[in-house]
Amino acid sequence: MLVRDRMTQNPITIIPDISVTEALRLMSEKKIRRLPVVDRSGQLVGIVSDRDLLQASPSPATSLAIWEIHDLLAKLTVEKCMAKDVITVSEDTPLEEAARIMVDRRIGGLPVVNAGKLVGIITESDLFNILLELLGGRRQGVRLTVATTGAKGTLADVTKTIYEAGGNIVGLGFSEVDGDKADTWVNTFKVQGVPKEKLVEAIRPHVREIMDVRETS
Repeated sequence: MLVRDRMTQNPITIIPDISVTEALRLMSEKKIRRLPVVDRSGQLVGIVSDRDLLQASPSPATSLAIWEIHDLLAKLTVEKCMAKDVITVSEDTPLEEAARIMVDRRIGGLPVVNAGKLVGIITESDLFNILLELLGGRRQGVRLTVATTGAKGTLADVTKTIYEAGGNIVGLGFSEVDGDKADTWVNTFKVQGVPKEKLVEAIRPHVREIMDVRETS
């Protein structure tokens, strides 16, 4: 799955000389937390978040009168508080690479560009939705979390066992465990079509540990 498959196409944008007041109003109206900033030709020149705008606003403890604050914000433009060195990705970037960039750089969204022009945006909310789908979060079934070895063919053995027990896997996630057991993996399955007790009985000989099992609705 690539960024183009899950990005928001043609995102809402602003120009650098728009006021902070107008940008905040737009974010509130559209229920978004960041806005790409483009020039008149559509080239990406920056990005601004609601946090950037709020930090640029006067403190509630300021001695300015309310009309002075309003006048100040009306004159303060987005260009003064936007991030100009924008981290971007292309449409054919793998989703996991986009997620890694967001985590490593501690940012909540990535503009998607093609030849310097903005074509979309991928955000942490998009990634949360993908995680929900991968784990079968909206599906009923038995949620099973097990610890397995990292040996080649282990996952295939477990999935085959689930199939032979009559189960249908509708969600899957796994992660490597650090520490003393570096070859240990934690696997989570969402399974339909088989009772919990039967699934546990079938899977137990094929895993190191059954860590959690529950029925979800």
